[in-house]
Amino acid sequence: MILLGVDPHKSTHTATAVEPESNQQVGTMRIEASLTDYRRLLTWAKRWPQRKWAVENANGLGRHLAQWLIARGESVDDVPAAATSRVRELSRGGRRKNDQIDAAAAATVACLQGDGRDVEPEDHTTALALLDERRVNLAQVRVRTVNQLHALLRDLLPGGAPTQLSADMAAKLLRSVRPAGERTYAA
Repeated sequence: MILLGVDPHKSTHTATAVEPESNQQVGTMRIEASLTDYRRLLTWAKRWPQRKWAVENANGLGRHLAQWLIARGESVDDVPAAATSRVRELSRGGRRKNDQIDAAAAATVACLQGDGRDVEPEDHTTALALLDERRVNLAQVRVRTVNQLHALLRDLLPGGAPTQLSADMAAKLLRSVRPAGERTYAA
């Protein structure tokens, strides 16, 4: 069996194939975080029919790739970033760090340390949770914006603005604001 460690980043992912018995790297590949390159990565990995993926932070930056691999029948472990850091520090490389070393450390953690956790396929509840989080965030932004607008109008207008304030009413009130006196600016 070959372990394929993945060090994910926002725009790129680095995968390193590690032979578990000897802990030797037998291949590495860096891809863009795109569906086209995900397919390239899987084609590359198929040279090892017996394989398991070890994705660092599979619930964070590695989430999309991990779920994409699971949807194609691949076996994927989530490896905590702290565990790969520990392996990297204990290896002969000391504190050296690069994407290839991190990917190999993820594979090593999954194999030797047993710190990896099986990644389960996400279902509709995950999508609903993401949508709900987005809805809550939008509602909070709206409330914060309305509160800021009320504070501004309170400073500019006697008595401020009515509590039931629409965007049109706020625009009309802001257009009515005029300076109270002459302004002098220091040079």
